[in-house]
Amino acid sequence: MPSFTSLFNTYNWNAIVADIYNKTHTDVERALAKKTRDLDDFKALISPAAKPYLEHMAQLSNQLTKKRFGNTMQMYAPLYLSNECQNICTYCGFSLTNKIPRRTLSDSEILKEAAFLKNKGYDHILLVTGEANNTVGVDYIKNAIAILNKTFANITIEVQPLDHEDYRLLIENGLYAVLVYQETYHKDEYKKHHPKGKKSNFEYRLETPDRLGEAGVHKIGLGALFGLEDWRADSFFTALHLKYLQKTYWQTKYSISFPRLRPHSGGLEPKVVMEDADLAQLICAYRLLDEDVELSLSTRESETFRNHIINLGITSISAESKTNPGGYVVEPQSLEQFEISDDRSTESITDLLKEKGFEVVWKDWEAFSIG
Repeated sequence: MPSFTSLFNTYNWNAIVADIYNKTHTDVERALAKKTRDLDDFKALISPAAKPYLEHMAQLSNQLTKKRFGNTMQMYAPLYLSNECQNICTYCGFSLTNKIPRRTLSDSEILKEAAFLKNKGYDHILLVTGEANNTVGVDYIKNAIAILNKTFANITIEVQPLDHEDYRLLIENGLYAVLVYQETYHKDEYKKHHPKGKKSNFEYRLETPDRLGEAGVHKIGLGALFGLEDWRADSFFTALHLKYLQKTYWQTKYSISFPRLRPHSGGLEPKVVMEDADLAQLICAYRLLDEDVELSLSTRESETFRNHIINLGITSISAESKTNPGGYVVEPQSLEQFEISDDRSTESITDLLKEKGFEVVWKDWEAFSIG
């Protein structure tokens, strides 16, 4: 089985950081002048040298996004099934060390939450759990997919990394896509933030997209949690990972998400602050690197930022999200995984999108002919 680890191990974190920060205005202008761009161009576009070119990058990003996706914006909603977790993660409200009430939804509770989201119009949902194999393992996830398949067109999961055969089983039972964030590609820093639990295995998590590709999943979502390490280096390694996967599993679709560290129970402060302008630059850089990759933005981001960034390359957003199990109907006051920033209703977001000329898409792209 092929593995991204072999390629990853040929790169040096510090060398990548130095290369990015040594990029010049000439490198940026050369990258902007191209019709197709490689990873070296991407390093230039995320470098400090590219900051004065943000407006130009934004214009190009908007043009490429409209060319590929038209004036459409996909809507999705997370459905948190459980906050039980066996891992210690310094940045997460569900961490094992946090003394919080733990909750896992029953079948009837899952259906109540699903009915709320379906009534809002959603046909694409993201199922989220903590990483507790004995409680919310493969059997639980398989059952959740089975009872929701009749309600929603597309079901994506963001759960613990699984083995190849487990993914095959879930795909056979209706799983559509999987989000798996490396959190940070800095191996030593990763260990500091994941000292206990299955998630502490850096290589196993790094190779999860390979297992997904081998299993034949329709779409894989990648990303890093910005705030744990240098966002530019983590973004380069995410892009490297993306390009490797596209070449190796060319029939699979891909998406990139941009989570920034948010307040939670436990309160880790970001090591590196990513400003709004930095995130805008990064989103545009991804679009200039790859006009086909889907770019997703969650309610972690502020209302003001989301209002402006949706025109610059984003193709998928969430709305009215709850990051606690039962948060929509069953138990609204249970502990959140992290605090959201944009708490506007689904109706408010869809009205905004329509005002900006977007067609709101409730299913994933497979049901539409785009491009």
